Amino acid sequence: MKTHIITSLMLLLPCFITAQVVDFELKDLKNNIRNYTELKGEKLTLIDFWATWCKPCKKAIPELNSIYKEYKEKGVEIIGVNCDGPRSISKVVPLSRSLNIQYPVLIDIDTALKNELNIFQFPTLIMVNPSGEIIWIHEGFVSGDAAVIRKELDKQLKSY
Repeated sequence: MKTHIITSLMLLLPCFITAQVVDFELKDLKNNIRNYTELKGEKLTLIDFWATWCKPCKKAIPELNSIYKEYKEKGVEIIGVNCDGPRSISKVVPLSRSLNIQYPVLIDIDTALKNELNIFQFPTLIMVNPSGEIIWIHEGFVSGDAAVIRKELDKQLKSY
């Protein structure tokens, strides 16, 4: 009986542990090393994991540009994290320019950050509070998702 209770508690334990974003360092599009602490928002941070070959990512980025312009003054920062591998990394800067990405873009070429945060699909957008806790995750991007993101930002900003 004790074994079953202990096993059950061990299985439930991860449900009570909040995922955290710890300070990380990655290179930006100009090959400068940037860290999360210097880039994060005062109130909330959205981290967008994307790749150049991902069609929904290309649809999401213009919407994220719009959200960035709208929410930056409210203490929200967006950080793009590109996860292209060595075969397609050369496409990141030209695509970033053509999409006119307004927020910082970092390169996770070995996908270490992606793997650390258990990101499994593109695009994935995570919302992080000032304490570094991941408070919301959105996977994929379809028509209407920009409104969903804005609604969640508005809801979370009421806490700060």
